[in-house]
Amino acid sequence: MTISLIRTLILYFVILIGMRLMGKRQISELQTSELVVTLLISDIAAIPMQDTDQPLVSGLLPILVLIAVELFLSFAMMRSRRFRRLLCGSPIVLIENGKLNQQKMRELRITIEDLWEELRQKDIFALSDVAYAIVETNGTMSIIKKPEKEVPTVSMLKISNTEPLFEAVVIHDGTFSSWGLSLCGKTQEWVEAVLRQENTRREEIFLMTATPQGGYTLVKKEDNR
Repeated sequence: MTISLIRTLILYFVILIGMRLMGKRQISELQTSELVVTLLISDIAAIPMQDTDQPLVSGLLPILVLIAVELFLSFAMMRSRRFRRLLCGSPIVLIENGKLNQQKMRELRITIEDLWEELRQKDIFALSDVAYAIVETNGTMSIIKKPEKEVPTVSMLKISNTEPLFEAVVIHDGTFSSWGLSLCGKTQEWVEAVLRQENTRREEIFLMTATPQGGYTLVKKEDNR
């Protein structure tokens, strides 16, 4: 039992480090080669975990080889666009100026229901609103609306002197977040001044967010007594 636990932990940390080396992506964003490597690693790792008669190196070696191959392919794709197209393919236009390319849909085996589901997820409910719909190499679909159907932006409305508005967590469960303070350009002294103004203590705060413009939101801890 102890041996199985140790082997599992070793494999877990090796795979974790390998995945960090290969980069951060969601499953839906994996390229074909990355998805294949991920599936193979999961299958290979299961064998030495379950069968303690198998040498641990028989599982570690193939995993390390797959990680090395994936890193090599990633660097090769960065250096050569031709190699990347060969391995990952090219984006495919499904809709152009509201017109469906039925041939490409058949090639990709995308049904009308699949396409309409993608459109609805992008808040599009009419085919005539679409300028382009492009299937990317990782299988996701990028959709561009026609200009007259786009939500007006600040630049379209000619509004000047605007700053991005966002909130960053500066206190979480009574503890300062140095990363959040740096993100919104505030200091612990500024936060403490706000808390004095609100007549409360940091230890009583469950969540506090702040904006670069000086706005803030306080959520006090609930009394569970």
